[in-house]
Amino acid sequence: MFTIGDFARLGRVSVRMLRHYDSIGLLRPASVDPHTGYRFYRAEQLRRLNRVIALKDLGLTLEQVRGIVDEAVDTAELRGMLRLRRSELAARLAADTARLAAVEARLRMIESEGRMTNQDVVLKEIPQVRVAELTAVAASYQSQDIGPVIQPLYPELFRRLDAAGITPSGPAIAWYEPADDEGEAVVVHAGVSVGGGVAAVPGVTVRNLPTVGTAATTVHHGSMDDADRSVQALARWIEDNGYRPDGFAREVYLEYCQDSPEQGVTELQLAVTRA
Repeated sequence: MFTIGDFARLGRVSVRMLRHYDSIGLLRPASVDPHTGYRFYRAEQLRRLNRVIALKDLGLTLEQVRGIVDEAVDTAELRGMLRLRRSELAARLAADTARLAAVEARLRMIESEGRMTNQDVVLKEIPQVRVAELTAVAASYQSQDIGPVIQPLYPELFRRLDAAGITPSGPAIAWYEPADDEGEAVVVHAGVSVGGGVAAVPGVTVRNLPTVGTAATTVHHGSMDDADRSVQALARWIEDNGYRPDGFAREVYLEYCQDSPEQGVTELQLAVTRA
């Protein structure tokens, strides 16, 4: 038999963890010296310890682990628990991946601060445009909240237009507005230009985006995850030239490829007026 210290080293766990597993009945020692209270374990108990650690690393609670190793959980229930855990881990991985992409984009923007930029800003009038749109609500304006909300809207929008026999007449357009006066939530509008004769589409809102008399515009090349640098250049131009924002911003996707977002070309439009 092995002392608790030796068993802990063999199992690559701490003595404190083994004592805790003993206290909750998850892994009892093979024997306990009645005089010293020392715990002793057998080599065969490593199998149970390894199963406990593996299941715990999957994110299962110790109570769930106990049920599995004690065979109080049948195969179907175990399969369901593991599938649920797999879904949770996949969702967390997707969220962490999006968060990492946002952090990297912020770092690139910070690293570019202070450098000269050749980003052109053009003032122009934006004519009225008729669009078909779908909307959804995002938790905030942050890219990791906007992206997962807007991305599925466009495939669904194009599917509904195709089912109605309508072909878009121009580029896709996105714009955003506060969902309410108090929180950070944002209404995300995913639209695409359609002909003026389009009156209604089942399950789709058809509307006119009004004329913008004066808009400061710039063309962003690359993924929208990196659009902050273009937005910052646009903001600097607006401030330096004596203007102020006067409405919600629009994004016009001149070229977009879902498989290669880094090849995208997007015009950023922001209504402005003299300060």
